[in-house]
Amino acid sequence: MNAVEVNDLCKEYRDFTLDNISFNLPSGCIMGLIGENGAGKSTTIKLILNIIKRNKGTVKLFGRDNLDNFVEIAEDLGVVLDEVGFSEKLNAVQVGKIMRNTYKKWDQKVYEEYLDRFSLPLKKKFKDYSKGMKMKLGIAVALSHDPKLLILDEATSGLDPVVRDELMDIITEFTRDEGHSVLMSSHIVSDLEKTCDYIAFINNGKLLLCEEKDRLYEKYCIIHCTKETFSELDSSAFIGKKESPYGIEAIADRSKIPSSFEMSSIDIEKLFIFMVKGALT
Repeated sequence: MNAVEVNDLCKEYRDFTLDNISFNLPSGCIMGLIGENGAGKSTTIKLILNIIKRNKGTVKLFGRDNLDNFVEIAEDLGVVLDEVGFSEKLNAVQVGKIMRNTYKKWDQKVYEEYLDRFSLPLKKKFKDYSKGMKMKLGIAVALSHDPKLLILDEATSGLDPVVRDELMDIITEFTRDEGHSVLMSSHIVSDLEKTCDYIAFINNGKLLLCEEKDRLYEKYCIIHCTKETFSELDSSAFIGKKESPYGIEAIADRSKIPSSFEMSSIDIEKLFIFMVKGALT
């Protein structure tokens, strides 16, 4: 079963269009949405969460259309957005009391364990929390009502490396249960590369690719060659290149490059940059 199914999803604004986005997130997996700021990641997530109205397409969560009684579906969702939206006057204890009356499956003990694990001050007002503390409180709430799907929109943005690494550990722990899935967006590609099973690239409202991470490593490689050698190779093998006085660095489909060539492994960030910035002309 898929935790998320997105088909031909479109949202039109005056100066931006999310254009026929389609992907599936299998249960038990982590998918990373990678893209520059303004690429359409947050728009996609808002459509999945039924925060904004779509122009076209469908979204299914756990096999159900997200327009069909979303309040009931939301019981199985843990959501953390870039701006954690708690009242600035509340403290962690008060937030827990509100959430206890919001979610049917709220587990106060689990919530308190996360507060302790994150060393969050119980009586300090939310407005006095640091960025990292606010995000940790959002994660604690999101994980304390037994969600099946965790959705994170730029949750690691602006956090220091230690806090980001801690959050990645939490996400990995969450998906040890095969019934748990994670959809997370970020422009910090290294965070997603560490943890994700699937990678989706969004650029200017279009989905460039959606593939298993390991499959991307298997399929693509980096080669270095002269301009003359490059011109002799099958142009369909390449998805992007970068020219310099020293020659050409290109990302290619391994299956279309002669075995005599020396091929280097890709990383996900470079693959995305080459697809966006180094497209062949």
